[in-house]
Amino acid sequence: MKFPFIPREEKFFDLFQASAQNVVEAAHRLKEMVDSWEHVEGSVDEITELEHKGDTITHDIMARLNRTFVTPFDREDIVQLAHSLDDIIDFIHAAADSMLLYKVSRPGPRAKELAGIIVQAAEEVEKVMPQIRKHIVLSQVLKRCVEINRLENVADRVYRAAMAELFADSSDIADVIKWREIYAHMESATDRCEDVADVLEGVAIKHA
Repeated sequence: MKFPFIPREEKFFDLFQASAQNVVEAAHRLKEMVDSWEHVEGSVDEITELEHKGDTITHDIMARLNRTFVTPFDREDIVQLAHSLDDIIDFIHAAADSMLLYKVSRPGPRAKELAGIIVQAAEEVEKVMPQIRKHIVLSQVLKRCVEINRLENVADRVYRAAMAELFADSSDIADVIKWREIYAHMESATDRCEDVADVLEGVAIKHA
C-alpha cells in the first residue's frame, strides 16, 4: 500500500533545509578563505562554528526521529540524509583546519577549483531540498541529483590532476603529505554531496 507523501512531522524538512543552508555557508567560507588567503585563522573559526551548528542540527534530527511515530519518509533514509549532510561540513572543516594546522603556503589553482566545485555542489543540495517536501516532481529532483553527480565527477578529475601535479612538481615531501590530505578532504566533501543526492533520488522515486 502506497501512502501519500504528506508528512505529519514537518519539522524534519525545516531541519534538513537548515542543515543544507549551513553547508552552503561553510562552503562559501572555505572558498573565500582559499581565494583571498587572508584572515585564515578567523575563517577557520567561522567554519568551526558552522560545523558545531551542523552537529546540533543533526542531533535535533536524531532526537526528533526517536520520538516520532509517523515519519515523512523511511527512517533509514532520514538517518542517512542527516549524516551525509553533516559529513559534508565535517570535510569542509577538516580541509580548512588542516590548512591552518599545517601552515601551508597560499593555495594554488587546484585548491581554488575544488573549493569552487564544493560551493556549486552545496548550492545544488540546498536547491533540491524544498523539492522533496511536498508534491514531488520526479524530473526536477532527478535533474538536481544528476548535476550533483556531475560535479562530483568533475571534482574527482580535478583531485587526480592535483595529486599528479603535486607529486610531479614538489620536492618537499612534507608539503606533499600536507596537500595530499587537504585535497582528499575537499574531494570527500563532494563525495558526501553525491551521497545526499543518492538518498534524495531514492526518496523521490519512492514517493513521486
